[in-house]
Amino acid sequence: MLPDRNARPRTVLLLLAALAVAAIVAFMTVGAKGNWDFVLKFRGLKLAGLVLVAWAIALSTVLFQTVTNNRILTPALMGFDALYILIQTMLVALLGTAAVAMLDHNSVFALNAVAMALFSGLLFRWLFAGEERSLHLLVLAGIIFGVFFKSLASLMQRLLDPNEFMVLQDSFFASFNRIDATLLGVSAAIVAVVSAVVIPMLPRLDVLALGRPMAISLGVNYRREVSLVLIAVALLVSASTALVGPVTFFGLLVASLAHALIGNARHAMLIPAAVLLSIIFLVGGQTILERVFGFDTALSVIIEFVGGIAFIILIVRKAIR
Repeated sequence: MLPDRNARPRTVLLLLAALAVAAIVAFMTVGAKGNWDFVLKFRGLKLAGLVLVAWAIALSTVLFQTVTNNRILTPALMGFDALYILIQTMLVALLGTAAVAMLDHNSVFALNAVAMALFSGLLFRWLFAGEERSLHLLVLAGIIFGVFFKSLASLMQRLLDPNEFMVLQDSFFASFNRIDATLLGVSAAIVAVVSAVVIPMLPRLDVLALGRPMAISLGVNYRREVSLVLIAVALLVSASTALVGPVTFFGLLVASLAHALIGNARHAMLIPAAVLLSIIFLVGGQTILERVFGFDTALSVIIEFVGGIAFIILIVRKAIR
């Protein structure tokens, strides 16, 4: 009798689901005192934001690594985060921090989401118009555009009033303590729509992970599928960035752990594992920092530090091979 190859992934998913539920229960109940209506509403909104960010970052990173066929890449390398910083800088330079604070948050969010989706779509169309080119050229162009966006934003920041520059700088650091509750609705809608589009694509994502030549030979419309995935990644990155700010290495950390724990590349198992790991780290980490360390440490700093170490380990292991 042949061994069941899905036994280990199913067991891992059940354990991760149990840990995620435990983290959520701990976040909602540990240290809760006083009026439970206020506690549940306050913590519930924050929990919804953390789960949405966890879902968006994990899904966008796994999708991006699938189409690039590379496990050490993240959407941040495509310049999405740099474009977000450039848009925020341009708004402050044109309108001032006081006027930007008065803007409708959903409108600013829509501006970021549309700009990122257009950027990824135009970049892909431009590079793939005419003869087919390597997807690595797309990634390289994304890195160059990211450097260009950062340089342009840096130049504009030097021309700002020092007080406005200090206010602007605060928005460039990811913070899981000040999630914008007004954006939860539109962010949840985007994550839900993208997830609904991605679920039927799971078998095709397994084929895309084999590489462009193999995917085309197996009958997959490579150009259309990669275009859809890149637009989905842009929308997910814009949702997570608008809620907490730019996050670089967290997606790489949870995607790498998901690959290691699941043991195969099936997206039906891999994506849920990455999402559950992301929820465990964000919700569990925020609970520990809030209840044990009393907000003395920023979760984003720890996540980026651990994620950066994971990135270095992956590069060293790849170089050794």
